[in-house]
Amino acid sequence: MFTIEQIKTAHSKVKSGADFPAYIQELKQLGVVLYDTFVSDGHSNYYGKNDFKVNSEAKYDALTIHNNANENQFKADLKAHQQGKTDYPTFCSDCAKSGIEKWRVNLEKMICTYFDLKGNEMLEEKIPG
Repeated sequence: MFTIEQIKTAHSKVKSGADFPAYIQELKQLGVVLYDTFVSDGHSNYYGKNDFKVNSEAKYDALTIHNNANENQFKADLKAHQQGKTDYPTFCSDCAKSGIEKWRVNLEKMICTYFDLKGNEMLEEKIPG
């Protein structure tokens, strides 16, 4: 089983989006199969096999998630972030304004899915591996 400390160590190596694939591979080696990151405060829930779960603490002060999702604005903000035009705190703030509640990373399927407050899937992306 894995710990939050092991995940923090892996995450500390991520300096830009270019480091994300290596981070994902390291999480897979630890035994993480899925994780949810919540835009409201940046905490994540990490899941392993046999219902194993660990939760991280909040990463920043609470953001208010807009009730009505704006898919087009979110996609534009995500693209800007992936191109290195925004930092992580800005991206999270942009997600909140666009109505994104969380994203789910499925390490077995290598996909990242973004959801609004109503649980609607806003976007699904393949993770480069």
